[in-house]
Amino acid sequence: MYFAALLTLTEDGWVASDTELDDVETLADLTDLAREASPDDDTVLVFIEQEDAWFGIVRVEGEDDPRIYVSDGAAAARSSYGEILTRELLGDDLADDDADLDALDLDGTEDGEPDDTEEDADTETETAAEAVPAAPLGDRLILSDLGLSEKELLALDTDALAEIADALGASEVLETVR
Repeated sequence: MYFAALLTLTEDGWVASDTELDDVETLADLTDLAREASPDDDTVLVFIEQEDAWFGIVRVEGEDDPRIYVSDGAAAARSSYGEILTRELLGDDLADDDADLDALDLDGTEDGEPDDTEEDADTETETAAEAVPAAPLGDRLILSDLGLSEKELLALDTDALAEIADALGASEVLETVR
């Protein structure tokens, strides 16, 4: 179960809205969603959380590239929305780690054995997920100018989004969309 919300910092303070991630398939989709929430190029934070397993923050400001932070890369990589973030942070090389060996055709089929591509695909997915560190990934200073230091961000555990919102002075508006 995911929780997702958009927090927009306007001249009048924080404004929160919940958001549906059903149509989000890429970071570009997520960034567009954030930009739509702020026609004035205000700072927009996208919060994504999966049942205390991990949380992610995407910060979008105008046309600048989004800044990303993920609390636990390995846990996030095992989920659809988290994979979008971890893949952006670590690059597409995760899926290509075994590409060189695959190109050599060392899967046993050179001896006439059947090629079980479904099993190979599962193994590649597991290998890619295992390559993601079970540690925070991304921009650890993503919220430092808004009142949450790197040290405080790294210390967050359960109910992290509520603690972040509290540090930013946005806890009441976040609770309205929870």
